Amino acid sequence: MSYTTSVVGASGFTGGELLRLLAGHPEFEVTQATSREYANRTVGSVHPNLRDLDLRFSEPADLDGVDVLFAATPHGVSMEHIDAFREAADTVVDLSADFRLSSEAEYDEWYDGHSQPELLDESVYALPERNREELPGASLIAAGGCNATATILGLAPLFDGGILDGDERIVVDVKVGSSEGGAGGGAASSHPERSGVVRPYAPTGHRHEAEIEAEFGCETAFSAHAVDMVRGASATCHVFPDEPVTSGDLWGAFRETYDDEPFVRLVAGGSGVYRYPEPKAVAGTNHAEVGFELDPGNERIVVFSAIDNMMKGSAGQAVHAANIAHGFEETAGLDFQGLHPVGAP
Repeated sequence: MSYTTSVVGASGFTGGELLRLLAGHPEFEVTQATSREYANRTVGSVHPNLRDLDLRFSEPADLDGVDVLFAATPHGVSMEHIDAFREAADTVVDLSADFRLSSEAEYDEWYDGHSQPELLDESVYALPERNREELPGASLIAAGGCNATATILGLAPLFDGGILDGDERIVVDVKVGSSEGGAGGGAASSHPERSGVVRPYAPTGHRHEAEIEAEFGCETAFSAHAVDMVRGASATCHVFPDEPVTSGDLWGAFRETYDDEPFVRLVAGGSGVYRYPEPKAVAGTNHAEVGFELDPGNERIVVFSAIDNMMKGSAGQAVHAANIAHGFEETAGLDFQGLHPVGAP
């Protein structure tokens, strides 16, 4: 039996990725894709890779009843329409920031408040590598932010292995592709302005810090740069532990956390061109690459992680979480391994 699905906000980049994944999913059947701007046009007219998908955009106000609704809308939209979403579907998977944090106070601090704070206790953070046990049967799932996802996956083994306890100094530098700005990203995401740049766009105070701090109970000094790629988020974390750490400690911690994870690969200074995690190597996939290098002279650990921001950082993570919520194989619909060689991601 197939589970019916709809994608709200399906004309955006992440909405297109959701449609691509759901169209090839063995358990889900995509029956509706909404877009106010492109209502009645074919999905393929906006997403050329989906020209074979026999589906037209419909108005967001005209929601069909489905088993699972994926909301790929800008921040602030889902919280205003969550009652309609939940009336239309048994499970809502939201890809915006609207249900990622756990309290109204956090939304007052990091965003512009919240109009449905009573639902925050009910929502489940999607990232399966951290929240797998809470996802089965969840009816409101919140996919994590791409920058937060990359950072959390990189730092998790250090907290799991007791190398960090939350009091240490952690500096995070993330470099992201232009698709993070969305299909309507504006001048800063246009090719002439983006080409060739390494541009700080959030030197301090990035909203995704809230998710990292919620996960680990730590503070991070976080900066983000826009770089000349379309897909990808690459996080470099500089960690200064209180106690000496060996390379063996790090290998043990990373293997303990990720040996059984289907979508995390450990890449830590091997041979060849791609010696450390690289967004290009995971473009179009739900995989994350994580790695590290020890700097004993400076009492520092450098942690690297790389994801496709629209996949592991958004649509892929959402489908992975929905798979677990409904008891499907975790890898269902997500087994694409990527391409090599490939152009700029």
